[in-house]
Amino acid sequence: MGESADAGASERMKWVVAAEESEFSAALARALGIPESIARLLVSRGFETVEAAQAYLRPTLGQLHDPYAMLGMQEAVARLRQALEKREPVLIYGDYDVDGTVATVLLKTAMERAAAAMGAGSGSGAEADVRYHIPHRIRDGYGMQDARIEEAAAEGVRLVVSVDTGIREFAAAAEAKRLGLDLIVTDHHLPEGTEGVPEAVAVLNPNQPGCGYPYKELCGAGVVFKLAQALLESTARDDVERARVREKTLPSFLKLLAIATIADAVPLTGENRTIASMGLVELRKPSQAGLRALMDLAQVDTARPISATDVGFRLAPRINAAGRMDIASDVVKMFLTRDAAEARTLAEKLHRLNDERKATEAEALRAIEAQMEAMEECAPACFVLDDADGRKAWHRGVIGILASRVVDRSGKPAVIVTHEDGIAYGSGRSVRGFHLLNALTAAHEEGAEPLLMRFGGHAFAVGFSMRSDQVGELRKRLVRLAAAAQDQQEPTEQLNCDAELRLGEMTPDFLTALEQLGPFGHGNAEPVFVSRGVRLTAPPRVIKERHLRLTVEDIANGARFGGMAWSRQTDWAALAQAERWERGDLMDLAYRLRRNWHPDFGGWELEIVAIRRAAFRED
Repeated sequence: MGESADAGASERMKWVVAAEESEFSAALARALGIPESIARLLVSRGFETVEAAQAYLRPTLGQLHDPYAMLGMQEAVARLRQALEKREPVLIYGDYDVDGTVATVLLKTAMERAAAAMGAGSGSGAEADVRYHIPHRIRDGYGMQDARIEEAAAEGVRLVVSVDTGIREFAAAAEAKRLGLDLIVTDHHLPEGTEGVPEAVAVLNPNQPGCGYPYKELCGAGVVFKLAQALLESTARDDVERARVREKTLPSFLKLLAIATIADAVPLTGENRTIASMGLVELRKPSQAGLRALMDLAQVDTARPISATDVGFRLAPRINAAGRMDIASDVVKMFLTRDAAEARTLAEKLHRLNDERKATEAEALRAIEAQMEAMEECAPACFVLDDADGRKAWHRGVIGILASRVVDRSGKPAVIVTHEDGIAYGSGRSVRGFHLLNALTAAHEEGAEPLLMRFGGHAFAVGFSMRSDQVGELRKRLVRLAAAAQDQQEPTEQLNCDAELRLGEMTPDFLTALEQLGPFGHGNAEPVFVSRGVRLTAPPRVIKERHLRLTVEDIANGARFGGMAWSRQTDWAALAQAERWERGDLMDLAYRLRRNWHPDFGGWELEIVAIRRAAFRED
């Protein structure tokens, strides 16, 4: 997936190419049997040995870290085993997004399998009493609520396990202790400043102080997966059973875990990339009835390789739609049910909700774009936009997506706020170089009185609630903080590219090796290539008034590719007309490569991110 905004066509912009041919890239190419241009990319991305590059290209389960390297793992496994042995009712307290619902499914499944394995070993036939609660986005909001903890105690629950939440829930932890409930917190969000972590039997979070786990970027479901791995391996009676858990059971968890990892936009580096890469392979063999139904409705074809784009733009939005527009617990039901008819019904509901979400989003986006146009002459360093004009409230379930849309269009941090009964609910997204959670925390603490009622998140995404009459003050503080951060950055008119290629170098071997560099996403961006002096074989074709369709060829050997230039921040159609681009013109292109799977006119295409006239002319 990665960054998708066009880069403009300024003649002043310098195109900087990171990867250059070297003796080491040539040697690496020979050792791995890959094109030198791919070896060049590996070197530029920090793979300095054959072993490191090989591990990157061929991920294996052996690359996953020992779960017991995570602080609190031993205590968490021991308490879960105690609950299973005594058949204690356990409540999984989840979250309403993809990460939270998938984490709930993974932990419930792991506990039930562990109970069965433990029962098989003792002959008791024990079954786990594992319940779950997924909060409603509108009624409950984010995080653990005291009232639900109290209800759990009244229902006889003795252990609560939070997933994808809990690291800042000091009040809920205190309430659990008061009621005599044990608590295990599993989360990946950043702890709250110097406050430490909530009091619990165990806290699993690689980002907590004192945790030596070597990889800090797991999503919430990733943390749960490590707990599931440790729990399931603890039930193995010998090395044969332990090997079966690692080779058979754990890969089955990677399907859903890959979806959560990609959807939560955590960096696709290290352990996350191993999870995503192997999980995408496993997704071609969906065993759960709900997953099969959802993939069918999303038109994800298991006959071909499944990409991070398939997950990010087809599967994840349908899963998220339940939490945004209705009841997210339907997602858990869909993934857990063994009834194919029920699974299909639930998947169809998610599909409909996603259509509703898109319509709601489009309506709000029109209002947001009008606000942005009004600011065009003096656009702020950070957009803080709200529905306070009273025309129509924006749905709280889509404000995070709307913030992402504003970031895509503007290249600046964005916060979208909707008002309800005097309370403002906000969601923000950011860009590289501006840590949004730190900025929000600074804005919150700046005045004599705290600004926000609740907030949380990480560098690139936040959520919060506050009094509606304070939104203006939040806007002022965030815009000032963003402007200061912008001033500290080096002003650049630069497009960073990965490697320079001739179109003729993009052979089948090159394209096959390129796919091995994926899955692409945050932290593992899709390579941007440069080809200079390519010839337009036809006049540019305007698509939907702003976008351009181009066909170009290599003047050296005639290799030909089609490409799309999507107008996000640059009106390519207007530029082509103004500069009179015509057939036969020589152009420099910066682009990513896309594979079109259409049976009739599919193939590899260019997704063009920058265009300019060639620096030289054909002799």
